[in-house]
Order: sequence, then structure tokens, then C-alpha cells
Amino acid sequence: MNGLHLTTTRLELVAGTIALAKAEIDDLPALARMLNVPLPAHWPPPLNDEQSQKYFLNALLNAAPDHAGWQLWYCVLREPRVLLGSAGFKGIPAEGLVEVGYSMLEEHQRNGYCTEAVRALIGWAFQHPDVNLVIAHTLPDLLPSIRVMEKCGLVFAGNGPLEDGVQTVRYELTRERFQQSRR
Repeated sequence: MNGLHLTTTRLELVAGTIALAKAEIDDLPALARMLNVPLPAHWPPPLNDEQSQKYFLNALLNAAPDHAGWQLWYCVLREPRVLLGSAGFKGIPAEGLVEVGYSMLEEHQRNGYCTEAVRALIGWAFQHPDVNLVIAHTLPDLLPSIRVMEKCGLVFAGNGPLEDGVQTVRYELTRERFQQSRR
């Protein structure tokens, strides 16, 4: 499998491509083959629906070739190979800022996989000199999502945008704080 990959202690993160995103929408067995994983019993992960899948496909279709990695990433357990969920960014850095998002299949939650994946993506983002701030939004009652943000060093920064009429909360991590945490 070609393309951009990140490897952590337990995970392989595979940057989404047009072919992977199309397979995710139209042919889940093909997605599993392309990622070299067994067919997941359930897909997509929570809060990822057809609308979000089409959002990422459109983003990939409209992305410049040098924008690989700034959209969707598939989170794969390395041993045994299992598709756990997805994570990624809502586009290329704009004014020094990127937004990270994530979702793991319910059967793979509470194992630290999401935290491990998000930490890797944040580290990858801060390798780019034009990124000074990583943000994330979630619903205030999604405490496991908030815990992932906090474990990754993001701090509460106030209200985020309305999402389907519900006020979200915003967390953020500056480059300076990220670098201090790495010392």
C-alpha cells in the first residue's frame, strides 16, 4: 500500500486517498482489502456518517497533491491488523490553525487507541512550520472525547460553533505548549 503513513507503538495511521474514501462509501470489502485488514463488523465509527464520508471524499478530490494528510486518516491496529476508526484534520492549515477530529469504533474505545492516534497526528501537524495551533471541537456531554483532548495536551478554550443546534466546546494546543510538553 502506497501513500502517507504514520506508525506509533501500536498503530498504523494511513492517510486517506481518493481511492480509499470512495471504497469507504461504496465498497467496504474493498476498503478492508486496501488497508489489509479484516472486514470490520461495524462501520463507520460513531458520528461519522454518509455526510462526513462525502465531506472527506470531496476534500480529497479538491486537494492539491502536496496537501496529503490534511484530511482523513484511517487508524489501524498493527498486530493483529484491525481497522479501529478514523481521525484527521478539517483541511490544510489556515492562519496557522488546524482542527483535528477523531472517532473509534465502539468495540475499540477505552483502550487508548484514539489518544495514541491523535497524539501522532498532532505531532505530524506541528512538524509543519505553518501550524501554530491545533484545535478540536466536541459536544460538551462527550466526556470520553474531552478526555482524549486533555490527554493529548489540549486545554479548554471556551465555546465552539453550534453543531445541529447544540453548542460545542473548543480545546486547543499551541505549538509552544506542545514543544514544552516534549522536553
